[in-house]
Amino acid sequence: MKTELIIRSNSSDIDFALLKDGKLIELNKETSDNKFSVGDIFLAKIGKVLPGLNASFVNVGYPKDGFLHYHDLGAQVQSLNKFIKKVSTGKYKEFTLKNFRFEKDIHKDGSINDVLKSGQNLLVQIVKEPISTKGPRLSSELSIAGRFLVLVPFSDRISVSQKIADPKEKDRLKRLAKSIRPKGFGVILRTVAEGKKVAELDKDLQNSLDRWKTMCKRIANTNTPTKVLSELNRASSILRDVMNDSFTNIVTNDETLKLEIKEYLQEIYPEKENIVKLHRSKVPIFEKYGIERQIKTSFGKTVSMSRGAYLVIEHTEALHVIDVNSGNRSNKAGTQEETALEVNLIAATEIARQLQLRDMGGIIVVDFIDMHSPENRNKLYQHLKEQMSFDRTKHKILPPSKFGLVQITRQRVRPELSIKTTEPNPNVNGEVEAPIVLVDKIEVELERINSNPKNKKIELNVHPFVASYLTKGISSIRFRWYLKHKKWINIIPRDAYRYLQYKFKVRK
Repeated sequence: MKTELIIRSNSSDIDFALLKDGKLIELNKETSDNKFSVGDIFLAKIGKVLPGLNASFVNVGYPKDGFLHYHDLGAQVQSLNKFIKKVSTGKYKEFTLKNFRFEKDIHKDGSINDVLKSGQNLLVQIVKEPISTKGPRLSSELSIAGRFLVLVPFSDRISVSQKIADPKEKDRLKRLAKSIRPKGFGVILRTVAEGKKVAELDKDLQNSLDRWKTMCKRIANTNTPTKVLSELNRASSILRDVMNDSFTNIVTNDETLKLEIKEYLQEIYPEKENIVKLHRSKVPIFEKYGIERQIKTSFGKTVSMSRGAYLVIEHTEALHVIDVNSGNRSNKAGTQEETALEVNLIAATEIARQLQLRDMGGIIVVDFIDMHSPENRNKLYQHLKEQMSFDRTKHKILPPSKFGLVQITRQRVRPELSIKTTEPNPNVNGEVEAPIVLVDKIEVELERINSNPKNKKIELNVHPFVASYLTKGISSIRFRWYLKHKKWINIIPRDAYRYLQYKFKVRK
């Protein structure tokens, strides 16, 4: 598998596209005015305390106050409160917690009234970005993520990622973490820590510890609310979380960004430093790598798949609904059950990609094509789980019901990525599907028609502008069709057609 990260920078935004074997699987945008990202830590001021909800509103500087529930305080919040008071004076500079006297853990079923008071200062971390009309969701159980491990202040626990299955490796990592863990800090070993040596883990831990000390220095004599620790920029956080041997290319159109990424890779993955390249072509970077086309074809209400099958994705206030359709797919399978299984497996792969690409969170209900065989339903379930195992966001999948429905819950930590794919209609008022999608639709239908050996001659009627686009140049799209299908497609310009109208005529 070949993985590429393509980064497009302009004056105010940076777009990140993650490709696997050329296919877009993740799209992120970092804006210069986004001051509330998951992982950011704020010295905030407690607002209204709500005993009825056992929660509090917290002023972090966002127009809507953040929400902090009692269960998100962390067992050692009293120690955190004590530490903030000491550090805020500017006189206490023992940030390592080595000689710090800890308070008792709070009761797991206690009341927020006993812990927080309106107007007091507290360190909080964003665990869910502002979505719609809601402010950010907060936690005062702080964590600082590194490449191989997560540092947890005011804790003594050592835990290992559940994705590491080997019990011996888990024990080895726990022993190593115990040998390097500083007093007063807990450690969570990430999946990428598997097989790593103690020197690599220790270097990563020291980097996180340095970030903690830098944050503590900012607390002294600071007004609230203030951001005291920023999560890494989007490029660094993506590389930190997903960088592995499959990466073959990191390309950006910004010289400064290229140098920053190379510098970061020298720290976390020095052997991959040379895959960072600067895009110098006159063709825009997202067009060069086929990303613009994939965005247009992937974010609409209808998503096409191979051989005419397609998904319909609907969004409601409460949940997302995905309907799987076989469309005009040619039936090469022996039975209806086999066809249903084939389409469902293709759909499961695309659905796993769509959830990650759009960052869809909450409840997702998928209506697969009905299958009567329990064995086939289990095949589909296992395939969907395997495809979603690459998704870094927490999720849970339930087995298909007897109605063919699969329920998925996926953690929502930031607003869903929504991209408008329709464009103004050049003929009349209103909007139409993006013209860039037209060629893809024509190719899908052409493949279906050509799969029937009885169809000897194929004629395509289109608007003259589209006809010119399909036939221009020696290596035209029509010539590519000829090489692929071993059949010449006769393209007829039709003045009476609308811009995006087309029709195939077939002779037996």
